[in-house]
Amino acid sequence: MNFDAYSVSSISRRGLLLGMGATTAVAALSACGANERSAQTTGSATPTKGGTLTILMSGTDINWDPGRSQGMAVTSLALIHRRLTSWRIVKGTEAKVVPDLATDTGKASDGGRTWTFTLKDGLVAEDGSPITSEQIRHGVERTFAASLAGGLGYHKTLLAGTSGYTGPYRGKHLKSIETPDDRTIVFHLKAPFGDWPWIVSMPAFAPVPLKDNPTTYARKPVASGPYRVTEYKQGVAATLKRNPRWAPSSDDVRTALPDTIVFSMGQDSSVVTQRLIADSGNDRDAFGAEMVPPAQLPQVTSNPQAKSRLAVGSAGPLQYLAINVERVKDVTVRQAIAHAVDRRAAAAALGGEMGAAPATTYITPGIPGRQEYDLYPESTTKAQELLKGKKVSQLVLLVSNDEGTLALAQAIQQALRKVDISVKINPVESETWIEKTTQSDGSDYDLTIASWNPDYPSANANLQPLFASSEIGSGGFNLGRYHNAEVDRMLADVAALPMDQAKEKWARIDRRIAQDVPMVPLVYRRNAFLHGSGVSDFFVNPFPAYPNYLVMGVQK
Repeated sequence: MNFDAYSVSSISRRGLLLGMGATTAVAALSACGANERSAQTTGSATPTKGGTLTILMSGTDINWDPGRSQGMAVTSLALIHRRLTSWRIVKGTEAKVVPDLATDTGKASDGGRTWTFTLKDGLVAEDGSPITSEQIRHGVERTFAASLAGGLGYHKTLLAGTSGYTGPYRGKHLKSIETPDDRTIVFHLKAPFGDWPWIVSMPAFAPVPLKDNPTTYARKPVASGPYRVTEYKQGVAATLKRNPRWAPSSDDVRTALPDTIVFSMGQDSSVVTQRLIADSGNDRDAFGAEMVPPAQLPQVTSNPQAKSRLAVGSAGPLQYLAINVERVKDVTVRQAIAHAVDRRAAAAALGGEMGAAPATTYITPGIPGRQEYDLYPESTTKAQELLKGKKVSQLVLLVSNDEGTLALAQAIQQALRKVDISVKINPVESETWIEKTTQSDGSDYDLTIASWNPDYPSANANLQPLFASSEIGSGGFNLGRYHNAEVDRMLADVAALPMDQAKEKWARIDRRIAQDVPMVPLVYRRNAFLHGSGVSDFFVNPFPAYPNYLVMGVQK
């Protein structure tokens, strides 16, 4: 099987971005004495229908075009746009893929290369027009247009016959997407792919009118979800009101409790935290879209009332040390590095126990198939034994120059110094880091620090982007430049299976990769979010480690 079918060089850079400035958002958390509240609702109001929910955000723009969105299926865009499938997020349980616009999560044929979906009967868009399979095809096809670049692109490499395709605006369609009637859509893939039901939960699979204007659609989308954009003032606010055409009986994941949802833009995160601590006026019915700044966490957790409204994830994105196997070729040396790294020091660099949890596996918590193991427990003695008789030249540790990553780099430098491995830290601007790690030939670094959060809850979204040989360079995220034909075959074979059949195999692949040590897991970061006392159903699960916008309500 040609593994190019699973190339994700154009996918979300969420993992990359999380490896930069966002790292600092959890620093100093443990010192604050915050309680873990993953998988449980924080001190919040009783759910009721009505009122206005306010989302306080630092960004000054929201792009409502599903073709350009990297948003998860439970955040802002999903309030406006439904997709073929969605995620059911229940506190304390694993995320599940469920039907959204479709009647089921897809029927596979041709050995998993063909997937067929049937739309629910009677679906109507905001403008009163029927939602059709052709509109969904159009929504997918338009993501290939150069003017709509930037969204999640898994489908671009999975669909057959996409080479050279530039979108539908000149009347050309993908042969790999068929719409035999208004309610049926058929996708033909390059190779079997068992996680396709998760892929069609991504923004690109929202219906878009056939005569859309791609230059204005981001501001004037046609809603298929429970809310529509009624007012947009860039840098100030976006206001959502109910979509009267949305049928609650057809939607099992959105509760649509508030009458109005307001995204308040350009808010300083420190000011937001102060306002939410005070919990007065309209702020009682608000929450912060960004994590609480670390400097303010002691203030939050020392206030019992505010602390009860702080949702802290048990674990989140994987922070890791990638080892460039093309430069550090001796697997014994890489094993020694893994033994020498002090994960407790790494966690302390990010705030300690509540800021981050030590990591020993590549699959992040909350992902089906994850199994706990530790092939390389911390042992300076073991590391020294492995290095006996070997000469290791000074290693270059290339990092983004944000506070959190630099703290991790220093912890790693100190740990390796104990086993006589010299490390030179080379901090660079984030754009430079991106270019040198994902675009270049890898000659600028021996080690680098990054973070990864899968775009959907499958071990495939953990392992394939980070370890498939197709993801070396050209924008790919195989930063260890790891190439193993056996692992490529294993990844391709298991990717063809449904998730329930793949779990055990993913765990074995995780362990097999670890034997070659192209990466040393450091920590799973913890995310902390604060909300007002009037907000209901506010919780953070291990995955996704973010609040579920689709179920929140407020007190009227």
